[in-house]
Amino acid sequence: MSAICVYCASGPVDSAYLALAARTGEAIAAAGHTLVSGGGNVSMMGSLARGAREAGGRTIGIIPEHLMAKEVADLDADELIVTDTMRERKRLMDELSDGFITLPGGIGTFEELFETWTGAYLGVHDKPIVLLNHEGFYDPLIGWLDDLAARGFVADRALGKLKVCATVGDSISYLTTR
Repeated sequence: MSAICVYCASGPVDSAYLALAARTGEAIAAAGHTLVSGGGNVSMMGSLARGAREAGGRTIGIIPEHLMAKEVADLDADELIVTDTMRERKRLMDELSDGFITLPGGIGTFEELFETWTGAYLGVHDKPIVLLNHEGFYDPLIGWLDDLAARGFVADRALGKLKVCATVGDSISYLTTR
């Protein structure tokens, strides 16, 4: 695995989540991988990239032009790619990455996760996807997905494309061995 994409919050969050993002960036760099992210320098996205760089890692940020000011573009990224649209941003994040980690986040994070996960389920790619369930953050989502599966709306094969991990270390280990 050479590049790991991380989806996470870009809005105001508790400092514990900023620390989680920084640890994730550090772990990606320590394992010798490049970080691919949304290119923002705020909130978890910024902490993630700074953590990776402080640990000697390479960072690639991908940000749509219309978010350059709002998300305060990560001008310290080793490579900052500015796109015209959100769709182009997600396409490049997917193309440049060999695996994915989803940290806590909101609807933008969910949208990125679900699009990438659907692509894996449909056979568009075979890249590993981790949902980092830090301190049970995603327990309600996991419960809902299990309920959908029990009702026949989500196939077991689809659930098998999403690996739930409890720690940063477990997430990196899973991606590295895939």
